[in-house]
Amino acid sequence: MKIENIKTLGALKKAGYQSKSIKDELRDNLIEKIKLEENVFEGVWGYENSVIPELETAILSRHNINLLGLRGQAKTRLARLMVNLLDEYIPVVEGSEINDDPLRPLSRYANDLINEKQDDTPIVWLHRDDRFYEKLATPDVTVADLIGDVDPIKAANLKLSYADDRVIHFGMIPRANRSIFVINELPDLQARIQVSLFNILQEGDIQIRGFKLRLPLDLQFIFTANPEDYTNRGSIVTPLKDRIGSQILTHYPESIEIAQKITNQEANADKPQLEKIHVPDIAKKLLEQISFEARESEYIDAKSGVSARMSITIFENLLSTAERRSIRTSDSATSVRLLDFLGVIPAITGKVELVYEGEQEGASFVAKTLIADAIKTLFPDYFPEIQKLQHKEEVTPYDKIIQWFFDESNFELLDDMTDEMYKNELDKIKALDVLIDKYQPEVAKNDRYFFKEFVLWALVEHKKLNKSRFTKGYRFNDLYGSYINDL
Repeated sequence: MKIENIKTLGALKKAGYQSKSIKDELRDNLIEKIKLEENVFEGVWGYENSVIPELETAILSRHNINLLGLRGQAKTRLARLMVNLLDEYIPVVEGSEINDDPLRPLSRYANDLINEKQDDTPIVWLHRDDRFYEKLATPDVTVADLIGDVDPIKAANLKLSYADDRVIHFGMIPRANRSIFVINELPDLQARIQVSLFNILQEGDIQIRGFKLRLPLDLQFIFTANPEDYTNRGSIVTPLKDRIGSQILTHYPESIEIAQKITNQEANADKPQLEKIHVPDIAKKLLEQISFEARESEYIDAKSGVSARMSITIFENLLSTAERRSIRTSDSATSVRLLDFLGVIPAITGKVELVYEGEQEGASFVAKTLIADAIKTLFPDYFPEIQKLQHKEEVTPYDKIIQWFFDESNFELLDDMTDEMYKNELDKIKALDVLIDKYQPEVAKNDRYFFKEFVLWALVEHKKLNKSRFTKGYRFNDLYGSYINDL
C-alpha cells in the first residue's frame, strides 16, 4: 500500500508497519549502504580512512556522537549528511508537537487522541529532511529553550491549573523526537545547561518546572566541539562526556590534492567567471600551500586552527582579482598571474588568529610571508633547488636569469597590464624559456607565463633577485643594482 493511502492508525497497522528507533533506523540503512558500496558522506574528502570508518562504527554501535576538531573540518557537514541514512518517511500522529509514533505514543495529547479515536486516529508522514534539528550552543541558551517550560498563556487560554501537565511548552529537544539533534560548539553551553542533558542521554526522562515526565525520547544526538584547550569559554563537563558513546577526532586535509578537491567543490565561482579566467594548476596548488604554511606558521595560533574556508575564499578572491584586472584592461579572457595573489591578502587576514609576534608584525605582513613561504615550499617540486650558498665557479640553472637582471634594468610587472603587455615583458628574459623547456617541457602553453613569474618570485625569496613595490606594480632587479640605487 502506498503511504499516501495510509491516513489512519488502522490503515498503518493493516499495512504491517513496524516501529523502529532512530538509532536502529540509521544502523539498518547504513548496513544496506555498506553492502551496496554506496558513499553515505558524499562530498567529504580526506576522511575515507580515518573519520568516516569511525563514524560508521559509532552508528553501528547506536552511539550518540561527539565530533571533536578545529574549525573548518566539516563537522557540521558530516552531521547533516547523516540525514541520508534515515527512512524517507515515518508516520506521525497528526497534530503531535513531539512527532509521536502512532504505534508508540509518548505525549498526553497522542495517547488521549488514540484512546478516543482508536484505529481512526489520523496520521501524517514526516520526510527525512524535516528530521534534522540544529542548535548553536551560545551562553544565552537556557534549559527552557532546550527542554521546555510552563506556558502561562496556554494555562490561561485553556483555563488549566499549573498542576496540569498540559500547560507545558516543549523545548527544542522534545520537539526533535525521532530526529537527529545537533548541538554545535558544545563547550560554549553553560555547565548548568549541559547538566540538563544527563537524563535525556541516559534515562530518557525530562523534568520541567517540577513535572517529572517519563518521555523516553528517541533521538540521535550529535555534538560538535573544538578541543578544550582552545575553547577558553568553557569545556564539556565530565559526566556529559561519559554519556556520549563515541568521540571522533576530525582533521585538516593531509595533502594538497585533497585540499584542492574541497576548494573546487565549495568555491562560489560561477561558470562564466571560470570560462573567462584560466587558473593554472600550479596556481591552485600554490593557494592550497598557503593554508598548509599557515598551520605551521610561528605567527599563527595553532590551537585556533586554519579553516579549510581560507583556501576557498583565497580561490574566490584570486578569480575576482584577475577578473577585475581583465575588466580594467578590456581583455575578453585572461589567466591568473602570481601578482594576482596580492589580491587574496584580505581572504587570509580575516581567517587566521595571530599570536603576539604576529600581532607585532601585522596581519598584512603575515599574509605576505605565508605567500612567500608557499612559493619557497612548492618551487623544488618543479625546478632544481636554489642553493643559499654556492662556490664562485659553480654553475647553476639560474645564472643566466640573474645575469640578465645584472645587465638590464627597469623590469616591471604592473598590476593592470594587458595580457599582451604582460607576456611581452616576460618574453624579454629568454633564459626563462630555456629553464622551462629543460625542467618543465610538458607545461601547457596557457600556464607558461605563470611559471616564468613563479621562477622570478622564487629567486627573490631565495635572495638571488630583488623585488620592490611601487604605486602600480612591482620592479625586479639584481641585488647589487638595487643596493647601488639605494645608495
